[in-house]
Amino acid sequence: MPALQLCAIRQLLGGFVYLIYFIVTRQPWPKGKQWGTILVLSFLNFMLSNGLATWGVQYISSGLGAIIGAIFPLWMVIIAMVDGDRMPQKAVLGMVLGFGGVCIIFYDHLKDFLSPDFRFGIAISVGATISWAMGSLYTKKHAANFNPYFSLGLQMLISSAALFGVSGATGKVVNISAIPMNAWFAILYLVIIGSLLTFIAYIYSLQRLPTSVASLYAYINPVVAVLLGALIFHEKLNMYVAVGGAVTIAGVYLVNDTFKKKTPPPL
Repeated sequence: MPALQLCAIRQLLGGFVYLIYFIVTRQPWPKGKQWGTILVLSFLNFMLSNGLATWGVQYISSGLGAIIGAIFPLWMVIIAMVDGDRMPQKAVLGMVLGFGGVCIIFYDHLKDFLSPDFRFGIAISVGATISWAMGSLYTKKHAANFNPYFSLGLQMLISSAALFGVSGATGKVVNISAIPMNAWFAILYLVIIGSLLTFIAYIYSLQRLPTSVASLYAYINPVVAVLLGALIFHEKLNMYVAVGGAVTIAGVYLVNDTFKKKTPPPL
């Protein structure tokens, strides 16, 4: 099925779950300027980032997608520096090491960057990582002004309406009855694990951790994916995976250790 239609269905279902929960628990709705923030985050986090990322993997290899996804923490550093925030050199080194480790794990896919067939997929996938970094920093800055979890559901509903509109305008749609059952199971997984549990965990970490530390999930994901591939699909592990995994973990440790030492002890 078309990527944007899949993305729209996923966000529609996930958004409704959030909305029903907060209506049942009688949470206050956003007011005034809070809707402006929600619209911005809808555009950055779901229309652009999630939409482009889903669309992009149709045109690139999964390994290349993993490498591009790991660029996300580096965008966080660059954007923060543009805003005048200085990051400790040890943390920057850790981020570079983490990205380098992911590149080692997927060493065989580095040559894909030079393939003309992947240019379009690379461009929109990189755009997705930039948009996600901007959305994360914007969330970090404005999350205290309203319920960020309620906001997630509203963002998903707003973006799903926009994505359905884009899909319909471009003709990239299939009839709902034509979507096979295995695709619905995949969408259900994306809704429950990807749109509900994972986003809640990410917002929770953004509220309680330095942004740079919260972004390190982008380095952990490929390591977990490779290990799950070996466990479930019996894919072979090689020296690149071992060395790259070790380098990635070392980078994550450096970033965590930097901010752990900077955080004052609780009163």
